Amino acid sequence: MKILIAEDDKHIREGLMELLRMEGYETLPARDGPAALELFEKQNPEFVLLDIMMPGMDGYSVCREIRRRNARVPVIFISAKSQEIDRVLGLELGADDYIMKPFGAREVVARIRAVTRRCLALRTDAPDSAQRLLFGDLEVIPGELRGRRGDKTIDFSLRDVKILKLLHRHRGRIVDRNTLFDECWGQDYLPTSRTLDQHISKLRKLIETDPQNPRIIRTVHGVGYRYED
Repeated sequence: MKILIAEDDKHIREGLMELLRMEGYETLPARDGPAALELFEKQNPEFVLLDIMMPGMDGYSVCREIRRRNARVPVIFISAKSQEIDRVLGLELGADDYIMKPFGAREVVARIRAVTRRCLALRTDAPDSAQRLLFGDLEVIPGELRGRRGDKTIDFSLRDVKILKLLHRHRGRIVDRNTLFDECWGQDYLPTSRTLDQHISKLRKLIETDPQNPRIIRTVHGVGYRYED
């Protein structure tokens, strides 16, 4: 999923880029309103994070133009403007949510996941909207970025879902480390072996009944990982 990040503050923009890349998103950075619109037209992002106070064209104007071109793409405003009228205006222009600065990393990720779920639920053409993956007693719903085991609900990142879909598609076969990197991180990204191992370790804590003795994501030493029915 490609996310357009329109933010004139370099530190915030780069921080959001790093945060979202870690979650498995592809990011498209823009430092002003005109650049954001140009990227939107050329790259067709599937999600937009939009600052309000930007040079060249403010976020409200950018949102209006985006909504003329695409009525369904999710838009979240991120702004230091905290007055109720600012939030109401943003939502009336068609934004799906509004995050006030300063914000925490967990809040941004949670809001993006929530809006993604809401928008996918309304889209019958979304490829993952009705898909269900079974890993024994664990049900994974990619379109919701969620899993269920009994009465327990598990929240996943986009990259978690990419890994689980890949392993499920190749169930019974080894998925080597290079394939995991290319399909779940992207060919232009250069993660280390430790990056992969740490992510698998975190994912096991979410989905394995006993993470020390995994039954869903099994290690094939020196090669990669495998899921077996």
